[in-house]
Amino acid sequence: MPNPIEANRNAASWKAVTAIAALATMATLPQFALAGEGGTTHIIPGATATLIDMPGTSPAWFVKPMLMNYRGKASAQIPTAVGLTTNLDANATTFAVAFGRTFEQTVLDGAHYTAAVALPYTWLDISANVPLPGGGSAGQSNSVSGFGDMAIVPVMLAWKKGDWQIDATLPIFAPTGNYQKGRLGNTGLNYWTFDPTGGAIYSNKTTGFNAMAHLGFAINTENSDTQYKSGSMLHLEAVVQQMMPMGQGILTFGAEGFWFEQVSGDSGAGATLGDFKGRTAGLGPLVGYILPMGKEQLVLELKWLAEMSTQKRLEGDYIWLKAVYKF
Repeated sequence: MPNPIEANRNAASWKAVTAIAALATMATLPQFALAGEGGTTHIIPGATATLIDMPGTSPAWFVKPMLMNYRGKASAQIPTAVGLTTNLDANATTFAVAFGRTFEQTVLDGAHYTAAVALPYTWLDISANVPLPGGGSAGQSNSVSGFGDMAIVPVMLAWKKGDWQIDATLPIFAPTGNYQKGRLGNTGLNYWTFDPTGGAIYSNKTTGFNAMAHLGFAINTENSDTQYKSGSMLHLEAVVQQMMPMGQGILTFGAEGFWFEQVSGDSGAGATLGDFKGRTAGLGPLVGYILPMGKEQLVLELKWLAEMSTQKRLEGDYIWLKAVYKF
């Protein structure tokens, strides 16, 4: 009996995976993923890790809406725009939309080329014990909403050979978001981040099994308002996914794990806690659906990622809902 994934209907769905899953950038959110200023970073777990995120290998335009919620807490001291805080509690919900294009012409010995840009909007509720001008501290809470930092990916390459795909990307995060020194909670980080990333993807069309891993090295510039330079970060995300036919499309399910490690210390006049290196790691399930629509395709994904090992940062859970529409 032929494998159902090799049937005509599902072959079209598989093509949707490789075409629609053009990477729609690491949309910037008010993240709480690592140590550094604010206990934050531009790079967050789950932003670009699974089939729905992988760079495209077929020419197409795409739009990618994403919704993320993060709730995290930290009892230790965290440097923020309002000074050193303790008992920090943050609940962030972000909606981001990315747009991009995978071009027909290949470059660099057959690499498929994609470019993309993303802009997020965030609603943030945050509370903490903040320092008082005369000494001591007091509880403070704040609700902030506004645009986050824009993510631009001018270089996104994918080499495809058989069941394997090799990726190379250069996401750049620009300080376009809402930021105020002296305010508890900001939707922008007020510095640039450059995150060269490479990865490998294995996709078996016969069995529907997929495995992928991506490694990146994020480099930050200094926050000119606080004279704080967050250290560089090494981050790894690995995913396994299985595909199976369901209804008019294909169901996908699997698990994702991540490990983020700050490899250089924080610096600058504002880094009063020293190098403040931190780390986080976690794991969680994911489920998705691929629906072919003639020459167009739609992919949906829902996942939950729980942090399990943290240091000098907020600790919590990420919930992602993503969609990609290719045309």
